[in-house]
Amino acid sequence: MSKIEKRKSLDTTLPTLVAKKRGDTSRACSGDLGERSAETIEDIYVEAETRRLHKIKSTFSSGSVPSQSSQALRDLLNISNLLADGASAIVDDSFLRCFARHPDEPWNFTPYLWPVWVIGVFVRHFILFPLRLVSLVLFILLTLMVFFPLSFLMKPSPLKSKLERKLVQVLPKLFLMSWSAVVRYHGPMPVPAPGRVWVSNHTSMIDYALICSLTPFAAIMQLHSGWIAFLQTRLLTSLGCLWFNRTEAKDRSLVVRRMKEHVFNPDAVPLLIFPEGTCVNNEYTVLFKRGAFDIPNTTVCPVAIKYNKIFVDAFHNSKKESFSTYLLKLMSSWAVVADVWFLEPQQRLEGESADEFAARVQKMIADKAKLRVVPWDGYLKYYNLGTKNPGLIEKRRKVSASCHMDGYLKYYNLGTKNPGLIEKRRKVFADVLKTHLPGAHQTIPEEEEPKKVI
Repeated sequence: MSKIEKRKSLDTTLPTLVAKKRGDTSRACSGDLGERSAETIEDIYVEAETRRLHKIKSTFSSGSVPSQSSQALRDLLNISNLLADGASAIVDDSFLRCFARHPDEPWNFTPYLWPVWVIGVFVRHFILFPLRLVSLVLFILLTLMVFFPLSFLMKPSPLKSKLERKLVQVLPKLFLMSWSAVVRYHGPMPVPAPGRVWVSNHTSMIDYALICSLTPFAAIMQLHSGWIAFLQTRLLTSLGCLWFNRTEAKDRSLVVRRMKEHVFNPDAVPLLIFPEGTCVNNEYTVLFKRGAFDIPNTTVCPVAIKYNKIFVDAFHNSKKESFSTYLLKLMSSWAVVADVWFLEPQQRLEGESADEFAARVQKMIADKAKLRVVPWDGYLKYYNLGTKNPGLIEKRRKVSASCHMDGYLKYYNLGTKNPGLIEKRRKVFADVLKTHLPGAHQTIPEEEEPKKVI
């Protein structure tokens, strides 16, 4: 099976099997996971898993002793669930690696390096950080004092749009200044033209600042809350940015329609898309969504971003820290170092599907930024069955323990002479499964507390 066929299989097999369990042939044919809400998807998985467990329980609860030939088959089937759980643990591990932050290597463990580390901590937190924070707030306030009077007093015109874009472009430069960012740009400058769209790998929201500081871009992003929402709705809207909520199917369908209109508008700001749909740790790249690659007669311009972790890890784990805390961490580091490559524009080949086109562009970006390509959908990070259905996991453990103990102990008639032995071993087996059997959900593992390093 080719890589493209595997990619298609990952996109369609799981929703299809789930829909067939429900007897819903229309959903089985569609295989479109993105058109359903998070609650609907979780309900489908819970129902499918519950039916599977009930079927296993009813299969192994029969008291008949199988023949010697069927017993071998039944013994093999007894371990099939453990094999499946082992495979799912491997899948979980490779998926969660995409969102794990590796702790920094300590270097201040020697007597002559420790004083240097202390001096560095003092300089970064008590000299550089206050200067950066005060400068950032001051210059942002000055920019807003010019932007809002201009926005309210001037009538809509090309001149007003041009001035607003120039002022908005100042904001990314101010943020880069507050991080002492060192960004090296490679390749030709982006040339705006109708029918062109730029796509990039995604590590953090600062990816947009790195690219937009060079030339203004409209972006398709998740709508956040707080002061970030203020910047999105009040300032970045002047660039034509499109906002959506990833858990709302209606928002996504609306954005797709507006995206097609934006791309072919000759007066619009160039459009930048992060097709992964979530932040990845800049060591892997997850599945590219097909939206940007499914627009007819469109030229896709790949952009590769690679961060140097010598001073700070630029990966933003939104499940562990807020964006404000993340920015404070960047401002208290020595510098943010990154490379940005503008690669050769690509067009969809004859007979090439949107998925194949997306995979080809993703490989170009991964090769340039030295990232590992994995086939997992980044949206799976936001579907957690264990949180809303904790009883499902416990039920799975109990049924699995009961099935395996019944499948082996009843064949040897241990329960006839030692009725308490079966129950005792079943409890022990359940405790082992409770410790080692992976659950039916995916969660980001707790990170070890890193040692203080510079």
